[in-house]
Amino acid sequence: MGRRWPLLLGIVTGLAAVLAGLWTGADAADQWSRAARWTARVGLPIFLITYLASSLVRLWPRPTTRAIAQSRRWWGLGFAACHTVHLYALIRALEASGEQRTLASLIPGGTAYLVIAAMTLTSNDAAMRALGRNWKRLHTLGIHYIWLIFTLAYAGRLSDPARLPEAIYGVALCLAALAIRLMARRRA
Repeated sequence: MGRRWPLLLGIVTGLAAVLAGLWTGADAADQWSRAARWTARVGLPIFLITYLASSLVRLWPRPTTRAIAQSRRWWGLGFAACHTVHLYALIRALEASGEQRTLASLIPGGTAYLVIAAMTLTSNDAAMRALGRNWKRLHTLGIHYIWLIFTLAYAGRLSDPARLPEAIYGVALCLAALAIRLMARRRA
């Protein structure tokens, strides 16, 4: 498996989160709602490892951070796999609850999934060569957009007392990751 193990990690953690949600929920709507929430939660750390890979090695050049940076593509693919499982759970949660979403509420997240798909499809050497500078633009813009969606999703929960711990956890992780990227950029 070599450096590809983060892909397997993304698949396994996503599926485990779905199973945990299905196991613990009271009814179908609750089960799929939990599965959707939990797949997003386990996807965040995988995403943040991808988001921080080059910054970590720049700030702390150690064997561990070098290994993460060398496996960054596989961390990204692991995140994409986990978030594909999340998308399935989210669709099932919406179906089970009967909840209707407005088009305006679907655009930010839907765009994030299009970005994830584009980044996944271009995560190979042939696409890098074919796209040239545009490859870097796509992946830089894309990873920051996904970061923004995660940050806004968790920030939107800050006003809900029942979800406050989850909101603080997510916002704090996202802002800490941004701070690390800014520190690394400043050092470069």
